[in-house]
Amino acid sequence: MSDEDVVRYAQSGHKDAEEYLLRKYQKLVYVWTRPYFLQGAEDDDLLQEGMIGLYKAIRDFTPGSSSFWSFAKLCITRNVISAIKGTTRQKHIPLNSYTSLHKPVYDADGDRTLMEVLSNNRVDDPETLVIDRERLLHTQRHIKKVLSEFEYKVFRLYINGLTYKEMAARLGTHTKSIDNALCRIKHKIAREF
Repeated sequence: MSDEDVVRYAQSGHKDAEEYLLRKYQKLVYVWTRPYFLQGAEDDDLLQEGMIGLYKAIRDFTPGSSSFWSFAKLCITRNVISAIKGTTRQKHIPLNSYTSLHKPVYDADGDRTLMEVLSNNRVDDPETLVIDRERLLHTQRHIKKVLSEFEYKVFRLYINGLTYKEMAARLGTHTKSIDNALCRIKHKIAREF
């Protein structure tokens, strides 16, 4: 019995036929998804996306148009690429580039986690508050000197949490200009600090 015949059985509601195809093509799904990388995910996640593509191929295949094998490969590849595109969208950047609060931080005090560093339990006295405020103002002035006028406007909007689209609308420019400015800002600030 050909794969096309088994697909027809699966499409008519025979779960055994569907399971047979899923098992039969699982190794091929692994081979076809191996060249891809899904940021912030594990290899099993890509395999799962490929298996979803295989399921869609079983569901949507039309006999006579092409072989099931080539249609399945196309569906699997497209589903994996769609998943990759989905994770690389701007809204997923915080998820994909996070830093764990439990990551070890190596400093003069030995091995501590970022959480321990951030939860420093010192009580801020008025003198410390004034010094911290002065440092912040000094840093802001220095950043303003380093950046162009446009970059500084983008920087201020960015730290206030605006999206690329909102910043572009406020500044009357394109999102690509905002993206380019943020890249320059990151390089300049990294170089200065």
